[in-house]
Amino acid sequence: MKEISLNGQPRTDLGKKASRDLRRNGQIPCVLYGVEKVDGKPVAQSFVVSQSELAKLIYTPNVYIVNLTIGEKQVKAILKDLQTDFVSDAPLHVDFYQITEDKPIVMEIPLKLEGHAEGVKAGGKLVQMMRKLKAKAVYANLPDTINIDITNLGLGKSIKVSSLHFEGFEIVTPQEVVVCSIRATRASAAAATATEEE
Repeated sequence: MKEISLNGQPRTDLGKKASRDLRRNGQIPCVLYGVEKVDGKPVAQSFVVSQSELAKLIYTPNVYIVNLTIGEKQVKAILKDLQTDFVSDAPLHVDFYQITEDKPIVMEIPLKLEGHAEGVKAGGKLVQMMRKLKAKAVYANLPDTINIDITNLGLGKSIKVSSLHFEGFEIVTPQEVVVCSIRATRASAAAATATEEE
């Protein structure tokens, strides 16, 4: 999986007013939840990242493992939650979660459909319901994209999560979810009628 580096600074001045002041200065409040726990809850560290630096992580279709530097501390992490302004879509707050080499994590991985479906050749329309699927594995085994061959997908047929199996990682999106399908169109119906008349 691709990796990206982010540099942050520890934050001690907390609260809503302080957060608003930070955003006005181009800094985005963040929290890193660590692997260490106190009373069963992950230890959290508050920090800030510049909005320009954060942009390379959030304004992209790619999914990354983040090499996160906070002052003198260096960890690997994943982006767990992003809060944005509902009007401007500007980031307001980001949660990161620290990861380790041996503990499996769950991440949403982009889907890539490959091949030219038989159903499309017959005049049908490819409809993709899912753009990402949740995959579980140690981070070294997570792919950049989940590639699905749709070459043999016929008219009126669909691919469900239950039919997908990959080496090295597990799909944890519910099994009954439909990933994509080939829907009939007027053109495909006309072609089918013409074939029957022949």
